[in-house]
Amino acid sequence: MDALTLQQVRREYIPVLPEIFRSLSELVFHAVHNPSTQPEIQKLFPLTSGFSVLKGGKNAHKRSPKPLKVGVVFSGGQAAGGHNVISGMYDALKSLNPHSQLLGFIDGPAGVVSGKYKELTDALIDPYRNQGGFDLIGSGRTKIETEEQFSASLQWVRSLKLDGLVIIGGDDSHTNAAYLAEYFLKNACPVKVLGVPKTIDGDLKNPYVATSFGFDTACKTYSEMIGNIARDVLSAKKYYHFIRLMGRSASHIALECALSTQPNFTCIGEEIAAKKKTWDQTVLAIADMICRRAELGKHYGIILVPEGLIEFIPEISSLIKELNGLLAASFPIPPQDIQAKLTPPSRACYSSLPEDIQKQLLLHRDPHGNVQVSFIETEKLLMQLVEKELFSRQSKGSYNGKFNAVHHFFGYEGRAGFPSNFDSNYCYALGYTAALLVDNGLTGYMCSIQNLSLHPSEWQVGAVPLTSLMNMEMRKGKERPVVQKALLDLNSKAFAHFSRHREEWAIDDTYLYPGPIQFFGPSALCDTVPHTLVLEK
Repeated sequence: MDALTLQQVRREYIPVLPEIFRSLSELVFHAVHNPSTQPEIQKLFPLTSGFSVLKGGKNAHKRSPKPLKVGVVFSGGQAAGGHNVISGMYDALKSLNPHSQLLGFIDGPAGVVSGKYKELTDALIDPYRNQGGFDLIGSGRTKIETEEQFSASLQWVRSLKLDGLVIIGGDDSHTNAAYLAEYFLKNACPVKVLGVPKTIDGDLKNPYVATSFGFDTACKTYSEMIGNIARDVLSAKKYYHFIRLMGRSASHIALECALSTQPNFTCIGEEIAAKKKTWDQTVLAIADMICRRAELGKHYGIILVPEGLIEFIPEISSLIKELNGLLAASFPIPPQDIQAKLTPPSRACYSSLPEDIQKQLLLHRDPHGNVQVSFIETEKLLMQLVEKELFSRQSKGSYNGKFNAVHHFFGYEGRAGFPSNFDSNYCYALGYTAALLVDNGLTGYMCSIQNLSLHPSEWQVGAVPLTSLMNMEMRKGKERPVVQKALLDLNSKAFAHFSRHREEWAIDDTYLYPGPIQFFGPSALCDTVPHTLVLEK
């Protein structure tokens, strides 16, 4: 089957919807309870604080929905399934009232500020059903944060006579959504603002949102490649592969891929931080594992490294915080003068790093003024330090193995491929939920779907107030309200399962080979959900 045919066949896939969507005109959202909101957040968001967590249910009486006009925007990096959110919104709006309209803002939040949009129709949407990427309307990382940007956004949603604006994005994008919802209410604008949880990183989760969309597809894509390398490793028996996985700060992707492939060693940033392990201790742990395998005649293996690992090492975490503050100052310090401005411990840490890593820490900042860990070759640094440690042991006669290492970064490969059946179904249901929240006149919410480990027909739909998910964090040297990232829970059942088996995986060659994502065939093969969701159930 060639690629073009696969595209055509995937367009014909009909996502499975939760049973509750069988009669949209009867669906309403009931208050479940009022979650707590931090006092500082309540002061900054007085109009959208105090909202209840909502759960979808049936009303005794059918409504006669009016035509709705809704805008949708992709914000941030790509995640597989985004087009199904749009197609789900479109189908739900048309089902509620055939005269409803869906407008797509072009190239992310900048399109909302500039009023750049196009009306989405059957002809435009149908080729993108169950397809990867965000190319139907594009995406962007513009932050709506100045008064001019808020005012321009208000002007456009008013002039377009929108009923709702749906922002598909991660934690920062939902922070944008919270600000917009508050600003519109403050200015007596009836446009409802809602968020859809998107990020492959898996760090947009809470008691009501078990996972963000795109996470499953990304992990399955990376796991296929890890499995392929594992098979190669077992065949050649002469290389150690250090593999860094995308995921920003949290180690969710690393854990999910470890559960899928059973590598010899997986660094979990949150565990390293909790145990206050230094770089040296992490290097020694990997070197010890390599020495144990060498005693068995095994001079090969796989080590997984989460993208954000470097931020969890105590001494480097302190260094990064100092660098962020210095480089975010009104008059930033030139790179060549940075070292003199650091505290003695951070200066010593900075000096100990290879020159290329020093440059990577200084040159790339994200829109918030923070270091971009995706540009730091942590896996290469670990590989070099492990090699140095093994050479030292060899010279002392405590290690006589062979160490040949290769390093990889698996990142963009996982962001825009064909969504798995799980993500196709999940995103389509999220689109329906967003449309129905607008229809019910709700604003300042993140869409929520629960019971994701069950068959999609059994999923429950609802919404959680954005302000209840926010806390104060340091951004560009100042305390700002943001939707909180969810780090990996070391008390979770998924991590406990990993902890019980990692010693066995370290020494025995128990690799798993997931292969490519399956779209057709037995449900047990093509409708799988993330291991972490199954274990948490």
